This record gives sequence, C-alpha cells and structure tokens, in this order.
Amino acid sequence: MAARGVGLLTRLPLCVQRSPVQRPVRRLLSYPGTVAADLRREEQPAGSAETGSEDRTPKKRFCEVQSERREQAQRTVLIHCPSKISEKRFLKYLSQHGPINNHFFYESFGLYAVVEFHQKESVASLQSVTRTPSLGAEAAIPFRSRYFSLKLKNPSNQTSGQPSVQCSNQSSPASRKLFDLLCCAENVDDQLNTLTKELQLTEENTRLRHLTCSLIEDVAAAYFPDCAIRPFGSSVNSFGKLGCDLDMFLDLDDIGKFSAHKASGNFLMEFQVKNVPSERIASQKILSVIGECLDHFGPGCVGVQKILNARCPLVRFSHQASGFQCDLTTNNRIALRSSELLYIYGALDSRVRALVFTVRCWARAHSLTSSIPGAWITNFSLTIMVIFFLQRRSPPILPTLDYLKTLADAEDKCIIEGHNCTFVRDLNKIKPSGNTETLELLLKEFFEYFGNFAFNKNSINIRQGKEQNKPESSPLHIQNPFETSLNISKNVSQSQLQKFVDLARESAWILHQEDKGRPSPSGNQPWGLAALLLPSVANGVSLAKKKKPASERIKNLLESIKSGPENSTNTNGKRAASPQS
Repeated sequence: MAARGVGLLTRLPLCVQRSPVQRPVRRLLSYPGTVAADLRREEQPAGSAETGSEDRTPKKRFCEVQSERREQAQRTVLIHCPSKISEKRFLKYLSQHGPINNHFFYESFGLYAVVEFHQKESVASLQSVTRTPSLGAEAAIPFRSRYFSLKLKNPSNQTSGQPSVQCSNQSSPASRKLFDLLCCAENVDDQLNTLTKELQLTEENTRLRHLTCSLIEDVAAAYFPDCAIRPFGSSVNSFGKLGCDLDMFLDLDDIGKFSAHKASGNFLMEFQVKNVPSERIASQKILSVIGECLDHFGPGCVGVQKILNARCPLVRFSHQASGFQCDLTTNNRIALRSSELLYIYGALDSRVRALVFTVRCWARAHSLTSSIPGAWITNFSLTIMVIFFLQRRSPPILPTLDYLKTLADAEDKCIIEGHNCTFVRDLNKIKPSGNTETLELLLKEFFEYFGNFAFNKNSINIRQGKEQNKPESSPLHIQNPFETSLNISKNVSQSQLQKFVDLARESAWILHQEDKGRPSPSGNQPWGLAALLLPSVANGVSLAKKKKPASERIKNLLESIKSGPENSTNTNGKRAASPQS
C-alpha cells in the first residue's frame, strides 16, 4: 500500500548538522520536444514556482486539465511485470502495437509498468493478443481489462546481465530525509517550498490515479456504458500529498442526454427505466451492484466494503496494484465543484499551496488531524482556514468566493441541487494580488491570527471573507462554501479546538523567538519549520512553563510576542509596519 502521510518526527536527534543534502533527481517521463514533454511542462504544479513569482503563461481551466487526463488514461495500460526485466525489450515488444508516448515503473506488491500509447487503437491491439491465464485447479473469470500480467517465456535468457529498471517513488519521503532537507534550507520560505515539493503528488502518481479511475470505469461501464468515473478531492485539487486516498464518483449525468439534441418532429423517444422512490435509494442500489462487481470481477480490487447507509453512500476498497485506498460515490458534483474551487485558489498564487501543505503537515505532526474519523479537525477544514486567512490580508492574497461569482459569465453558471455553485472558471480573468509578504511572515501570522481568533462567537466564511456570528453552538464553525447551511467542522470537539489554539500560539511564539535570536538558527539544532514539527519542542517551551496552568502559560507566551511595537498586529492579523518589516 502507498505510504499514508508523513511519519511523526519524534525520534530524531535535536542536534542535526546542516550539511548539504543531495536533492533527489526526478526522472522525466519523456524527452524534450515530444507531445508528452509539452503536456508535462504545461501541467507543472503551481507550487514549483518560487514564492510570490507571477506566472504569465495562460492557465488551463480545471475542466480542460481533467478532460486531458481522462483521455490520457484511456490510452494507458497497467502491466504487472517480472521482478527482473529488460526495459528495452519490454518497450520494443509493446511498440509492435503502436507508438508509446510515456512509461514508468513503480513497486507495489510487485513491479508494475504504466504505459501510455499514442492512440487508443494500440490498447485494443494489445488486448487482441492477450489470453486468459490457465490456473490449473482454480477457474479464472474472463474479463478484458487494461490491467495485464506479463510472463517471460525464457526468463534466464531475457534477464541475465540486465540492469534493474528505475522505479518512480509513490510514497512520501522518510521523516529523517525530510527533516534533513528542512534543516539545510536557506530560510523559512525555502523550507516551506521544499516541504511542498517533497510531499505533493508527482506527475507519475497523478497519472496512476487517473488510470485507476479509468480502470474502475471499465468495470462500471458493463452496466452503464456511457458513465464516467471522475476523481475529486485531494487527487485533483492541487493540495494532494503522496499517499492520500483516491476519492472518485460515478458520473451518470450524461447518460441519455445526447438524444435530446436529436429530437425532431412530433415525437420524443425515452429509455424504459426502473423507478425507485428517491435519489438516495437509486445511489444505494447502483453502488451495491458496482460494489459486488468490483468484489467479484474487478482485477486488483480487494477489501471491498459497501457503506450504503452513510450520509453519502459509498463503496470503499483497496486497489492493490496502485496501492490506493479508494472511496467511490455517485453523482457527487458538489464535491467536484469544491475541488475546482480549491484548484483555482491553489493556482492563483504559489504561496497558497506552500502554506496549506505546511499547516497540514504541522497539524499531522501534532496529531491534530487523523486518518480515523472522529472529533479531529480535517485537512479540508485546515485548507479553508488558510484560504480565509489569506483573504484577510491587506491587500488580500486571495479573492472571496462572492467576488469570483461576480466575474462569472453565463457559461460559468452552475446550480447543483438548488445550491448556487457559480464562480469564474477561467483563471486568466482573475487579477493577481499585489501582496508581496513572505511565506515566513504568513506562517507566523497564521498561527498568531488563529491563536487569537474568537472561535466562541465567530464563524469562518470564505464566500464573504469576513468573520460572522456563529449560527450554531459548535466549537468550530466553518461554513460550507456551497451548501451554506452546513458546517464542515461540526465534528470538531472543544478539546481538539483548544489543542489547536494552544499549539498555534506556541508555534507563533517559537517563530517570534527566532526573530529575536532566542534560539538563533545554527548548525547544531532544528530551526524554523523543522523546530515546529518536533513534538518535543512544540509540547512545551520549558518544563517550568509546563507546570503553569495552560491559560496562564499561553497568556504569558502571547505577551512575550507582543512585547515590542514591531510585533503588534491589527484586527486582520496583519503585522503593523515597522522599520524591520
């Protein structure tokens, strides 16, 4: 299975020499000048740019990127390979069926190859010469998919003297490696950008996610020939990290719609269908059947669970070949719209993704978030909090959702289940911010802002970008951007919220102490972001302080932060101007 999250930095020594750490060399999928190389350059993650830099290249719409990825996946096959294989002979064999655009190898319960052909016809050609395996006493269920297993007729002749193929990494870096990279960074801004580059989804991992959805679509298409399996959430919103779950939904909206455009004369033809009392029951029945199909006929799909009585019915399973934990729902268009909104925010300014990745990593390091459902704050809630904070800067780094709605034209109008989900979809229509604050300042003041936020009476609302009175008594209220009557953080308990506030205050204090030179960043102890990720540092500034009541200790910490005029803040969480800033 793919690695899930960054390991807690709990067993690392405090004395880490800031010696140069060799950066990993990423293997490109294609040679310069090819179609694939051009596509790779166009789809370079926004976080790869330097902080605050403006990319003048026209940005693609979310729907365009997803359409290209889906078409790309339909020309791609997944092959389980022998542990030792000649890459040159392997590609030569597959090239008999047509030109190959890209390929890469990875490991997950064996060696696998992802191969993208230039044309769909090449996939059909490969399928035509593929046989169903003979299993002896067991019986094979015949199913023509794009997931193959390669066998060598004469293994000794083909593998002798062959170098091992280079595998693409599909998991987050080890804690020690990440820690070393942070400690040898130039400054805090460089630390945040380094963290983002190390944790974000790679090109290979993104391709594998879309291919997995396409393979599941092949199974679902047996019942619904015109359906689509679309990824949403972290896999596509630009905030996904290596090892995150793969959320997907079965899109049935386009089935039968094409016939309406061909209706003419006095007749209207409709399909004969089964009727059920509600959309929810329809979703439950559809997912029940698809779940059974995946369990019995889906190659590589294991541990299938049908969770049909949840608020949003779903099928959960592991795709063993890719290593992804998958959640499949139906017609979840609001979730896809939310993914597009986050994609837009992430693409507007490179600092957005860097700050989100950092806050999420910080929260996970201190067990503020968890992969187990419960009273913990979620990554989605943290992302909305970062967006809200950046809307509150002066000048704002991100526009409000209401402002994005004013930029929308008729083509952008979107009403889903009675909810207004309209916003401009063309990123090139959104004017970039004139704010030039550093990531170091933004991180520091994010902690200070929410360390002093009036959670007891105010809610967070990115539609208007301002604090509002809470409509309910939940400890933490973050308004759902589209289903505005819902609180996306309703699950968070008072104790977990207080833990977040305490840690935010302590983190702000630690960063301010470094500004004053106590302790100064040196070669023999963690500094900056690395210091914030160590529970031994963040759980207590000193044993003496820990003996005080929490409220008194935090109060003293904040007083030390605000002891000088250079550290004063206004109501928007922005530090007042000073000669040092």
